[in-house]
Amino acid sequence: MLLIYLLFALVILTVPLGFIILIYRAFKIFGLQRIGTIIVTILGLGLAIFLLYIIFEDQLFFKRDARKLLSEQNLLLRDNFEIIENTSTSAIGDYYHTFTLKISSADKELLINEIRNSKEFKGLHEPIKQLLNTPERYDGRRTIQNYEDSLQYVREYFQSNGNGYAPTYRKIEIDKRRNLLIFEDIDD
Repeated sequence: MLLIYLLFALVILTVPLGFIILIYRAFKIFGLQRIGTIIVTILGLGLAIFLLYIIFEDQLFFKRDARKLLSEQNLLLRDNFEIIENTSTSAIGDYYHTFTLKISSADKELLINEIRNSKEFKGLHEPIKQLLNTPERYDGRRTIQNYEDSLQYVREYFQSNGNGYAPTYRKIEIDKRRNLLIFEDIDD
């Protein structure tokens, strides 16, 4: 499996590098080697920055990014928090991102109250829909589900994006025993 990923990465790198070399040669043929060098340098730096961003994506996740993703679900953190874990994985057509935050007790209570006081909140033993496996994956409407189970309070968000596009599914869990918030984003 690792060999397949390495071959795939090699092919993806070969195409842009070949294009950059082709541009340089074209400028050299027309006697514009200096302009070709400048353009190739700019394209090469752009490619390098893009590759570094992909490689270090998890390390470039900051508190402002976490706040933005939570605010999209109308959940706000007022106090300082710590990013305990952040991971993302992707494959062709799939993307999975999760992070865990250590939050204050006051923020935990605010988030729990926001979830509990939301419209159509489901208690411990009430049935909930499985949003990720809904039959209306590609043509359904936006759904937000708030509920509680024995371990956590949960807000789930599901938005279909049309045929041929992965739906947006996000899940935020507030641990009942510890001051932890777990965020999951799944596009498959």
